[in-house]
Amino acid sequence: MTIRTPDAPTALPLLEWYDRHHRDLPWRVSPPMAKRGVKADPYHVWLSEVMLQQTMVQAVKPYFANFLVKWPSVTDLADAPVEAVMAAWAGLGYYARARNLKKCAEAVAGEHCGIFPDTEEGLKALPGIGDYTAAAVAAIAFNRQAAVMDGNVERVISRLYAIATPLPAGKPLMRQKVALLTPADRPGDFAQAMMDLGATICTPKRPACSLCPFNGSCEALRLHDPEQFPVKAAKKEKPIRRGAAFVAVTSDGDILLRRRVESGLLGGMTEIPTTAWTARQDGETSAEAAPFKADWESAGSVTHVFTHFELRLSIFRVAIANRLQIDDGWWEPVINLEAQALPTIMKKAIAAAIPLAFKTAKG
Repeated sequence: MTIRTPDAPTALPLLEWYDRHHRDLPWRVSPPMAKRGVKADPYHVWLSEVMLQQTMVQAVKPYFANFLVKWPSVTDLADAPVEAVMAAWAGLGYYARARNLKKCAEAVAGEHCGIFPDTEEGLKALPGIGDYTAAAVAAIAFNRQAAVMDGNVERVISRLYAIATPLPAGKPLMRQKVALLTPADRPGDFAQAMMDLGATICTPKRPACSLCPFNGSCEALRLHDPEQFPVKAAKKEKPIRRGAAFVAVTSDGDILLRRRVESGLLGGMTEIPTTAWTARQDGETSAEAAPFKADWESAGSVTHVFTHFELRLSIFRVAIANRLQIDDGWWEPVINLEAQALPTIMKKAIAAAIPLAFKTAKG
């Protein structure tokens, strides 16, 4: 019986595969573009990498395009009102990314004359840029030999070397392997090729191993069990938190909104009044906690799943004749809702009370 020994993996077959099968993405300089002399724009690379954290490519594309229309350069973004940035981000989730995006743009514009640092160390010194984003921008925008590792790369590298240490404990070894495999020539293309490979070939379920440029080097394939990798620690069940949200509308079609505090979950975003729920505790769930006394009626409930918990909100609504004076909020025409920095959970709550609210806003 002959036991096949995988070849030592190298970057070359992956780069050759990438030259033929790369995805065309709006923020990417493809190999044919690079041959024509097109250079990566660090602003585009940084913006896309921040948006792509924990968000699918297809969801990011329209947001990326919208940001470039509104703010074509990092200095434009730095000068933008924070409320406008949060509103443009609404729906992408993980809103701390938007706050850090604005702070980073201000730092690049104010401290670096609008030019991004071209090293991992310099990039990590900017607000909101961690190890992954610094490595990705350094490699893709500046062709630095940086080890870039997102979820797709974790999957590819864990299978390539059959790394059995469960995540997240296995990440240091995975990063070490990525660093050893990253070539000095075309490190940016290598990073993007690894991402593309994980997204299109080395997928979580039923990977297309016969089409993979690493199939002669993959230890998991030799073991006949690629889907076993990456090994993940058992997930903890998400706790359920409860609260209430209140939708008040005037006869003129104005809705009561307010802004959340800058720190914490959904910090700085716009909301309808809600009770004091957090990831760690429930809020009040009855109409007794409403922002003002009125004949509040139930409008059902909505559920939203955050990273660390599930939130269930009881929705109450009331129609009043005229605007009331509210100390910590304002009245906004329903037709303007699409322009507000409303996170998804707040849109769900408003839609439960006013089913046509966002169709009205769009129309």
